Amino acid sequence: MDYLTPNPKLYNVAWQTDEFNGMPWRLFGRSGLRVSAIGLGTWKMGYPETGDGARVDEKTSMAILDRSVELGMTHWDTANRYNNASGNCERILGKWFAANPDQRRNVVIATKIFGGMDGRSPNHSRLSRLSIMESTYACLERMQLEAIDIMYFHSYDPITPLEESLEAIEDLIRQDLIRYLAVSNYTVDQLRATDAAARAISGRVTIQAVENNYDILNREQADKPGVLDWCARNGASYIAWSPLARGLLTNRYLDPAKAAKGDRLVDEGMLKDVTPETFEKLRKLAAIAEEGGLTVSQLALAYMLTLPGMGPVIPSSTSVKQLEDNAKAGTVKLGEDQLAAIRTALA
Repeated sequence: MDYLTPNPKLYNVAWQTDEFNGMPWRLFGRSGLRVSAIGLGTWKMGYPETGDGARVDEKTSMAILDRSVELGMTHWDTANRYNNASGNCERILGKWFAANPDQRRNVVIATKIFGGMDGRSPNHSRLSRLSIMESTYACLERMQLEAIDIMYFHSYDPITPLEESLEAIEDLIRQDLIRYLAVSNYTVDQLRATDAAARAISGRVTIQAVENNYDILNREQADKPGVLDWCARNGASYIAWSPLARGLLTNRYLDPAKAAKGDRLVDEGMLKDVTPETFEKLRKLAAIAEEGGLTVSQLALAYMLTLPGMGPVIPSSTSVKQLEDNAKAGTVKLGEDQLAAIRTALA
């Protein structure tokens, strides 16, 4: 075989695809990495029977992960501290990867480090070189992986010099233990400072994404305004955590009187904080969704994907049925009339 002559079939079928198992993929920040338009937040996965605070047990988690691959939802987001800093979410993923080694290349796995984990000394947290290195090794062990595709700084560290943190990441990338850097829960000023420090060091390690809270009802957190716009102007991907407003952006809460134990907003005591104005917006969105043959969650996720600067969205799922509902949003194309109606409903 002449290895220097391109095979047209390979180029057309394998090397130029923009989807996987029917799910469109999009670029991750300024990199060449691509991730599924609808991904999966895994923070609910763990071992509820141990008291770790998880909401999805191992058996259900495995079924969700299996189905997510079938649906092309293979941008998976986790963190070492999920579920009461137990590491159990990463362990669930590790068991899945061990059982499905042939699927590793199809999954883009992201995790996060910063908070106290794996011990109680002052060096078991934050973004010192020691903490970054040891935390990364522990994440790799729990997930039974040789490399992590995306490593997030879970929060900004005002104590450790930025250069120390970024140089540690660069060393880990050079060792191929992680591939890309992203950050979470950052303000615009913190992003600017980190970006400037990264460029001053070498320019090779850059922030590819920012994972902050965002949903279409509440938009950005009040103490972190302007991050979506920063991402749009700088080519980074805004990854929204809790894009469905902790479950509010679903058909479940159209009649709040019917909400019951087992619903997250009820269990966590947050339903009482939802204003009548917010419920009115929710009902307007539901009417638009119904007219388009969509659920509220599908409409919300599809609309988010149209926002400048917004990257893939990573809703969590507690069941395969919920996962399948979310997946459909990845292929929804909203028309101009629908977009205008949504903007009016949210005004």
